[in-house]
Amino acid sequence: MKIAMIAAVAENHAIGINNKMPWYLPGDLRYFKAVTMGKPIIMGRKTFDSLRKPLPGRTNIVITRDKNWHHEGVKVVHSLEDAISLAEDVAMINGNEEIMVIGGEQIYRQALDKADRLYLTKVFRSFDGDAFFPEINESDWGITAREDQVSEDEQALEFSYQVLDRKSA
Repeated sequence: MKIAMIAAVAENHAIGINNKMPWYLPGDLRYFKAVTMGKPIIMGRKTFDSLRKPLPGRTNIVITRDKNWHHEGVKVVHSLEDAISLAEDVAMINGNEEIMVIGGEQIYRQALDKADRLYLTKVFRSFDGDAFFPEINESDWGITAREDQVSEDEQALEFSYQVLDRKSA
């Protein structure tokens, strides 16, 4: 079972500010939906709060330290290990080959060493942020797919969908 992480990341590694994304890229939102649809998704409670509701078509697993927190339509766990175990069980039942970690910063940091694949939307500009994607050791990863894009709005943001797989030891 592959553990995959998906994130949109600015040049300065910013992924969010005030619990929102620093940019608006509709194409990236469609890409996120396509990659995660049908798979179990793991996220921290702050990321879930930013979504405001469970994402349809996916088993939403939320990690929180708050033992009393619950929300309709999500499965609540209290550690990344429990989230991965639950996601693997769901993926096996549903016939998925990978589980998805969708954020935020703390969850990405905890999951990076466990990840087999990264789906990164690299945004080629720096943004103010208060949440950041962890540094990755480029020598540990190989780009297996890349598709360069430019947003179709006045920002004309350049970005690239990249799939990175962990190199074998």
